[in-house]
Amino acid sequence: MGSFQSKTQSNSMAKKDFLKVDGEKITLRGEEVILKGTAIGGWMNMENFITGYTGHEHQVRAALKDVLGDEKYEYFFEKFLEYFFGEDDAKFFASLGMNCIRIPVNYHHFEDDMNPRVFKKEGLRHLDRVVDICAKYGIYTIIDLHAAPGGQNFDWHSDNPTHKALFYDHKDFQDRTIIIWEHLARHYKNNTWVAGYNPLNEPTDEKHVRLVAFYDRIEKAIRAIDDDHILFLDTFAADFSHFGEPLPNCVYACHDYSNYGFPSAPEPFTGTKKQIETHKEAFKRKTEYMRTNKGPVWVGEFGPVYQNASDGKADWEKINDTRFDVLSLQLDIYDKARASWTIWLYKDVGFQGMVYAGEETAYVKLLSEFLHKKKHLAADKWGADDTDVKGLFKPAVEWLEANAPTIKERYPAKGGVNDSWNATGHLSRLVRNILLSEEMVKEFAEYFRGKSTKELDELAKSFHFSNCTQRTRLNKILTDDSKRGIGQSSESDEKS
Repeated sequence: MGSFQSKTQSNSMAKKDFLKVDGEKITLRGEEVILKGTAIGGWMNMENFITGYTGHEHQVRAALKDVLGDEKYEYFFEKFLEYFFGEDDAKFFASLGMNCIRIPVNYHHFEDDMNPRVFKKEGLRHLDRVVDICAKYGIYTIIDLHAAPGGQNFDWHSDNPTHKALFYDHKDFQDRTIIIWEHLARHYKNNTWVAGYNPLNEPTDEKHVRLVAFYDRIEKAIRAIDDDHILFLDTFAADFSHFGEPLPNCVYACHDYSNYGFPSAPEPFTGTKKQIETHKEAFKRKTEYMRTNKGPVWVGEFGPVYQNASDGKADWEKINDTRFDVLSLQLDIYDKARASWTIWLYKDVGFQGMVYAGEETAYVKLLSEFLHKKKHLAADKWGADDTDVKGLFKPAVEWLEANAPTIKERYPAKGGVNDSWNATGHLSRLVRNILLSEEMVKEFAEYFRGKSTKELDELAKSFHFSNCTQRTRLNKILTDDSKRGIGQSSESDEKS
């Protein structure tokens, strides 16, 4: 890896210190680099399943401001951003042998909807801090605009409270996104430890061609300022059908979540030949564009979710064993393909993270009843186990399919995780993940009413590395993978 170059260094610095796309490889000074890492989801782009609230980030922030008042609200979120990722986190992550962290960000940190096109100076303070800390420990960062103005997709993770991606219907949203990226490009153009920019996460363009046109436009806008950094370009459901020739110095991304890593798995994963081939074929399909055009492969997101003892499942440990086996299989597939990857995710409240806020922390203890309730109601979309509510929704699903049969083809029909884009998925989004979930935001906020600044500090500090529990087996699997050479199969793959 190259030496750390601060963002203030002059433009005369050697271009050889930047990561570059060279054919099928990401390289540094001509040598291949495989990026292996994670993502700090839930930090500068909050998500309900990661930190325990319901609804969408802007909704929970507004509710907490009403309950806490402006001063305590600002204090709590400042401490949350400070504690969630610090030097101890970077040091631990580097000790696992991985070299890259994707940083999802929400546009609200950079501008306000009521004051658009005015870039907040303080918006980059914490992002700068984490980029620099990671650089200190030899960790590349990828800046990922996870939530863009108007919502580049129709899900909670883009802080979109609707089921429509209005980003594609209003040019103004796209113009504002261009301006944000121009600011980011100016700021980080000389930082060689920033591996590159991920302009949009999981963009869902129903017509497909509007996304391609936007990528052509944003590539030109960024390159006019910064012609060195790699662009990491997402699509949705691995649909590259309308993409033409790859843009220069760009890595095209796939997200590779396995059905077998979630509560809705079609069957327990036992490593049968058929199950292994299913995963290999899925990866082959999702990376066809990259392989056809002989470019690098980057798996921007993947990874199972996990059960806990508190979930009430007697076989929860056995379930987790099968999901760790799924993860090991996927890492073997990526290794053989020389694919770079960032697993989802680094830290949460105990659902999917490499580390998580411990059960005895102030935050988890305060919200334990609420966390159990929203899991029982399947209020969050991600990794939801709808066992307790499936019977309630089944008649409504049948009614929908009988009276509006075209709902079976509604975009993005069977294109999402766990084939959830069907009548059941659309109904649950509108009723549970939007209507129910946003109403429960008020209940969540009430848990914070009357808290002193000392108590708020303790709640935020629940996410400090010193208060987190490590998901030991997950980290062992990732550490073992970081030690093997390019294209080297693991023992588990050979047995398979």
